[in-house]
Amino acid sequence: MPFSDTLLEAGQDVWAAQKDHPFVRELASGTLDETAFEYWVKQDYRYLLDYARLFALAGAKATDEETMTHLLGVAHQVLDHEMGLHRDFAAGYGISDAELEAVEKAPTCVAYTNFLIRTAYEGSIAEIAAAMYPCMQGYLDVGEHMASLATDEHRYTPFIEMYTSDEFREATDWCRDFVDRCGERFPGEHDAMRAAFLTSAKLEYRFWEMAYTQEGWDL
Repeated sequence: MPFSDTLLEAGQDVWAAQKDHPFVRELASGTLDETAFEYWVKQDYRYLLDYARLFALAGAKATDEETMTHLLGVAHQVLDHEMGLHRDFAAGYGISDAELEAVEKAPTCVAYTNFLIRTAYEGSIAEIAAAMYPCMQGYLDVGEHMASLATDEHRYTPFIEMYTSDEFREATDWCRDFVDRCGERFPGEHDAMRAAFLTSAKLEYRFWEMAYTQEGWDL
């Protein structure tokens, strides 16, 4: 069994919880409160800046030219393309670029991005691969689940289309292959990879919850 499948099997309860989250179900039906979606756009914008850093740091740790080139290319693509999509989403809700840049990360967003960056600095390339995987595979799987629930086009259809696009599928396929290659090359890292994967997966679930409840700081 490919190691990526082993990880997904370990995280199946978290995957099921994500698909059943009210943010996901209501977005699929088009009934999600706009303020919750706007909150997600703002927080995900801040998250993606650090996700790009994760790929850049992974590229610096890669030992072969092809992997280094791809990882650094993804970091550039996130900054050059996906951030632009988020700015477009935000503009549609009257959120300016200046507002996006001024957004304070919520506690869950801080926890998730801090975990990813710490893993990038302190972990092995195998741990980094496992830590980045839940965001890619999770959004594809959740996106496909949303597509299966959606019955008509609505204001959130572009979100579903973005995360079920051929481009995103190709990106996820590469990430899955990267995890498998690391799992095969570094069998002694399996426990560390599993721990990193599950932490990221749980934080993915918490990210949906954070957006749905519009989590803030008490003080």
